[in-house]
Amino acid sequence: MRADEENLPRQECAVTVLGGPTAVIDLGGLRIVVDPTFDDPGPHGYLTKTIGPAVPESRLGPVDAVLVSHDAHPDNLDGRGRAFAMAAPLTLTVPGAAGRLGPRAAGLAPWSTRTLPRRDGGGGELTVQAVPAVHGPEDGERDPQGHINCEVTGFVLSGTGLPTVYVSGDNASMRAVAEIARRVPDIDAAVLNAGAARVRGKFRERPVSMDARRVAAAAAVLGVAVVIPAHYDGWTHFSEGRAELETAFDEAGLSALLRLTGHGSWSPLRG
Repeated sequence: MRADEENLPRQECAVTVLGGPTAVIDLGGLRIVVDPTFDDPGPHGYLTKTIGPAVPESRLGPVDAVLVSHDAHPDNLDGRGRAFAMAAPLTLTVPGAAGRLGPRAAGLAPWSTRTLPRRDGGGGELTVQAVPAVHGPEDGERDPQGHINCEVTGFVLSGTGLPTVYVSGDNASMRAVAEIARRVPDIDAAVLNAGAARVRGKFRERPVSMDARRVAAAAAVLGVAVVIPAHYDGWTHFSEGRAELETAFDEAGLSALLRLTGHGSWSPLRG
C-alpha cells in the first residue's frame, strides 16, 4: 500500500456507501461491511456494472463481520466481494447461502440473532438480527422454498447505548417494512436499497427493489431520524437515482432525514 492509500479511517458511529449496495458501518467499535462488491466495471452475466467502488477492499483495514443479504446476484456479491466475504472472520447471510460462503459463514433465518463482542471499551455486545425482505413484487412467482426472485434478508443492528440501524438489503416490500417497524419499534437509522431496479424478463419488468417514493414511505413507517440510500447507481438496471430520491423526500416533507453524501464519505448514524 502506498503512503497516499491509507486505510479508510475508523468512525465512532457512522456509515459510508462505497457504491452499489456496498456499505461500511462502524458501530460499537466494530467495522461491518454490507454486500461487498469490489469488481471493476463491466458485464456480469445479464447485468452490467458502470462504476467501481469508491474505496477498494484493500483500504478497509481489519473487518469484524460481513453481512450478505443474498449471494444469488452479482450486483450484491461479485467475484472480489465473494472472496472478501469468505476471508472475513464472520459472514452473516441467509441460511441457503451459508454453505456456499465458507466455514466462517453463518445463516440467519428471519428474526434470529447473532451477537458480536463490542470493541468500543464499554463492554457488552452488538446484536445482529435477520429481518424479512422480498426481492420483487408481492405477487411474484415463488420458488419451492417460498422466495420471490431468491432468498434474501435484511438486518437490524443494535446494542446498549448505540443507535439501532436497519439495513434493508434488496427489499421491495412495504409489508415487510411494516412488520419490521411493528416488531422493532425503536429504529434510529436505516440504510435502504433504492434504485427501482428492473430486469428484462422478470416480473413484467416491475421493480425488484424500492423506488424513491417507497424509500420515503419506508422512512416514515419506520420513524427513523436518518436515512442513507444505497444501491441506486453503478449498474444499468437501475431506473431511478439520486434525483428521484431527493424529489421523493422533498415531496414527502422528509428531506431532513435524507443523507445523500458522495460515495466514500461518512454519514453519522445519529440524527
